[in-house]
Amino acid sequence: MSQSFETNVSADFPFVLQRVDVLDSYMTYIDTGSPKTNRKEVALFLHGNPASSYIWRNIIPHISPTVRCIAPDLIGMGQSGKPSIPYHFTNHAEYLAAFISAILPTEKLILVVHDWGSALGLNWAFLNQSRISRLVLSEFVRPYLSWDELAGPAQAMFKKFRDPAEGRQMIIEENMFVEQVLTRGMFRTLTEAEHDHYRAPFLEKASREPVYRWPNEIPIEGHPKDVWDIVERYHDWLLVNDTPKLFFWAKPGRIITEEKAKWYLETLREVKGVCVGDGLHFLEEDHPHKIGTEIAAWL
Repeated sequence: MSQSFETNVSADFPFVLQRVDVLDSYMTYIDTGSPKTNRKEVALFLHGNPASSYIWRNIIPHISPTVRCIAPDLIGMGQSGKPSIPYHFTNHAEYLAAFISAILPTEKLILVVHDWGSALGLNWAFLNQSRISRLVLSEFVRPYLSWDELAGPAQAMFKKFRDPAEGRQMIIEENMFVEQVLTRGMFRTLTEAEHDHYRAPFLEKASREPVYRWPNEIPIEGHPKDVWDIVERYHDWLLVNDTPKLFFWAKPGRIITEEKAKWYLETLREVKGVCVGDGLHFLEEDHPHKIGTEIAAWL
């Protein structure tokens, strides 16, 4: 396979994070403000694990001239607060809902989601369907009917992550998710400056609890049941709703393989598919300008 990706990716973070009190803590976020257009919707960007709003740094500048862009750091991640909570999916969902209520109480939303940001965003969308204008999807969380859907080394690794002793050793003690899983999810090699941005929120072992918890929340073969039920519910809704969708996929992909992407393109309604080219999981790092320009044109 020819490994093509964008070489003009900036490590700079050209935004000043804002901060808002949320429940018993606070969340930090990008807010580009309203552009000089007539667009009333707001684009809400939701990242996954082990990322932050930093992952959108090269994408948002393409879109912010058209629509206001908001990108929070999930609770316990990025520069957001780190309260003493278990960091289960339901905890994150509660903080995200409170964040949206505080910052975007009535606006129609264009959800731009990736990884666990997709699960949180699509769950919120299902519960607030009248608030959703459009959906932009990439490598989104879906129900895994079988462990066999995680092929090869990924299956063995994620089984280890879900072992209470071995998983904590690998993710909390050795910081493996930030140091290795992140970089193995892209073709492009992160610069040290970029990697340091991803490392910064998790330098202390105590701060890595969210990173550890996320792989334990992946809905596989019905477990964990609460997350499985939530993901199955929004996934069923995703397949039948008529909300306009922009769907990015890559070859070979990770969560959304090429074969799975073709199935979604045949099954989803009101969908435009865009193959960004070669990619694994963190498409926003390998193809940010492609993603940004495609979203801007679609809007």
